[in-house]
Amino acid sequence: MKILVLNCGSSSLKYQLIDMDGENVLAKGLCERIGIEGSNLAHSPAGGAKHTVVSPMEDHSDAIRLVMDALTDPERGVIASTGEIDAIGHRVVHGGEAFAGSVAITDEVIKAIEDVSGLAPLHNPPNLTGIAACKAVMPNVPQAAVFDTAFHQSLPEKAYLYAIPYELYEKYKIRRYGFHGTSHRYVSERAAAMLGKDAKDLKIITCHLGNGGSVAAVDGGRSVDTSMGFTPLEGLAMGTRSGDIDAAVIPYIMDKEGVSAGGAVSILNKKSGVLGLSGVSSDFRDIESAADGGNARARAALDVFLYRVAKYVGAYAAAMNGVDAVVFTAGLGENSAQTRKAVCSYLGFLGLTVDDERNAQRGGEFVFSTDGSKVAALTIPTNEEIVIARDTAELFA
Repeated sequence: MKILVLNCGSSSLKYQLIDMDGENVLAKGLCERIGIEGSNLAHSPAGGAKHTVVSPMEDHSDAIRLVMDALTDPERGVIASTGEIDAIGHRVVHGGEAFAGSVAITDEVIKAIEDVSGLAPLHNPPNLTGIAACKAVMPNVPQAAVFDTAFHQSLPEKAYLYAIPYELYEKYKIRRYGFHGTSHRYVSERAAAMLGKDAKDLKIITCHLGNGGSVAAVDGGRSVDTSMGFTPLEGLAMGTRSGDIDAAVIPYIMDKEGVSAGGAVSILNKKSGVLGLSGVSSDFRDIESAADGGNARARAALDVFLYRVAKYVGAYAAAMNGVDAVVFTAGLGENSAQTRKAVCSYLGFLGLTVDDERNAQRGGEFVFSTDGSKVAALTIPTNEEIVIARDTAELFA
């Protein structure tokens, strides 16, 4: 069974074609600048060189057609025709309270995704555009929606309710939803496998640390708390997002800077985080380099970020009344030994100790805690695409 996995942004489209017999990635690529001058596709077949095609893409339907051309190209393609694609799996960011798992896409599902698009206005509309584009180009291929929020629908009421008038939750569904759910699900399952235990017997804290970041408490294989909330703005300090902040700061910024509520939220989303604190960059590699070179603001930005991560880990150890493993994933979590070491330096009270030689590894899956550590520390590269492909295959098997 061959599954096409799609992740549609407002002007981009990431894809992977996966053969589920062995879960082999046959090809992957990225369409950029859709609807913008200079649109292009970068296509990488398994075992082959990356090939870039510069071609106009007015919309996502054009992008899908270009992807199909690349996949079936006589020289660089990996399938003879689109008829070999058995199903399409879409990453959909927000499912609201309607979806606690992946679903086959129907007109009713599309309507439900549209209904919660106001909760993710930057993400759900492009996701829906990708679904419509696939329906137009490949009308007979079944499609599935895999939601970022679904894994966190197991949060108990005490974790997802905000202490605001209850009628606001009832009317507008203002609550904690959480994001990066597919990543947290994948790495928690992999952690259990690496430790040779059943996920149902483990308390795991997963740290998805990239330009956007979140921490999740996974108890018995189920998410019971997570740092992102109603939107991805809550939680950790991130590349450009402020993370947790006193709500009164928003009207204060509005008054002092003469901006609207939307303008203030834009500042918190796009000009804050380690970029705003350091004045250097939103890229943690640049921040680490500047901090190591003596830049005091970059060092302060890093310290704030690391402190926030450690606080969430400590809080979730309390929420679960214990922790068996802490997992690091995503760009920073997977590649920065400095970050992992710094976060774990706060966790000695849990009995977690780091083996510096193991932690110095880069890439791949590994345990970097010492043999005598009471809590395991692991690095696991996330693989959201394979989760989407597995769910899609299961739905249409």
